Amino acid sequence: QVQLVESGGGLVQAGGSLRLSCAASRSIFVINDMGWYRQAPGKQRELVATITRGGITNAADSVKGRFTISRDNAKNTVYLQMNSLKPEDTAVYYCYLTSGPSRAASWGQGTQVTVSS
Repeated sequence: QVQLVESGGGLVQAGGSLRLSCAASRSIFVINDMGWYRQAPGKQRELVATITRGGITNAADSVKGRFTISRDNAKNTVYLQMNSLKPEDTAVYYCYLTSGPSRAASWGQGTQVTVSS
């Protein structure tokens, strides 16, 4: 069972920055895609950004130009640098990955990001 441990969430004022990290362990298969989703109160979980093993990235329009996703394959870790944060970015952020030939998905426990106006 793959375990993902997230860190870096917290409270920040609008316009500020945070960097989220997510480290995966106990994976016996090669990790394929990694990424971040978020869920705000009363809303559905939505994609924030993804990155392939080769470094190809994709991001939601709402965060393009402000958030940057990156990964360190040697450390099985994915990062999300969040700049110019807005109150509407407030949510629980979940990291995820897919691994192995079946591309099974694994999820982190979530980390709270709160942006005050």
